[in-house]
Amino acid sequence: MQDYFSSLFSLKGRQAVVTGGSSGIGWSIAEALCRAGADVLLVARREQALREAAEALRAEGGSAAWLSADLGDRAGVHRLADEVLARHGVPDILVNSAGINLRPPLDELAERDWDLTLALNLDAPFVLGQRFGPKMAERGWGRIIHIASQQAIRAFGNSGAYGVSKAALAGLTRSQAEAWSSRGVCVNAIAPGFVHTPLTEAVFRDPVRTGAMARRTMAGRNGELADFAGVAVFLAGESAAYVTGQTIFVDGGFSAT
Repeated sequence: MQDYFSSLFSLKGRQAVVTGGSSGIGWSIAEALCRAGADVLLVARREQALREAAEALRAEGGSAAWLSADLGDRAGVHRLADEVLARHGVPDILVNSAGINLRPPLDELAERDWDLTLALNLDAPFVLGQRFGPKMAERGWGRIIHIASQQAIRAFGNSGAYGVSKAALAGLTRSQAEAWSSRGVCVNAIAPGFVHTPLTEAVFRDPVRTGAMARRTMAGRNGELADFAGVAVFLAGESAAYVTGQTIFVDGGFSAT
């Protein structure tokens, strides 16, 4: 029985790169992949947070390393890809979780905020896909997982550039899946709802608003980081070999109401 479950969900021997892996949903997914047996490479900007996150994974018995990179700069994304390939080879799994959540009212949205949001939330996943996806396809196996949002399909809370970037990321998911799935590379997105992370910390300080958000879900609660562990391990492994081009909503039914 254990061998059966391992054949479906074990990631032993797989190399995973997780951007935004030092905190929030990225950290939760990195921890889950590590516990499933993957060697995890955490990527973010702040070195101290990366160091602490990698040490925490190793303390749990996992295999973890880290690289610091500015994913809002295209040249920085290419430097990251170069370093990953030089030090670790072609990853088996790429998780694009790094993102920025600048959402002023649209008539106050500055062009610099638009550019930064699209660069980090959309351009970086595109560039990393271009650098790793074809190499995964040449090898005949790969998994790319993007972190989208329920705002990929609905406007909510000054969606602005953030909502546009996440809608485009769902489109990128389909385009990459079309390009590489026939050669063994499955590309999918996870769309969270309202989750307590560093990006939403300010909102969670308001119990009235957080309560209202919870009541909008079918599950009757807001999201927790642990909610993303299982779906990430599934999409990263053998059991998801026929699942590709999909945006999977992990939001307690928020997007269905």
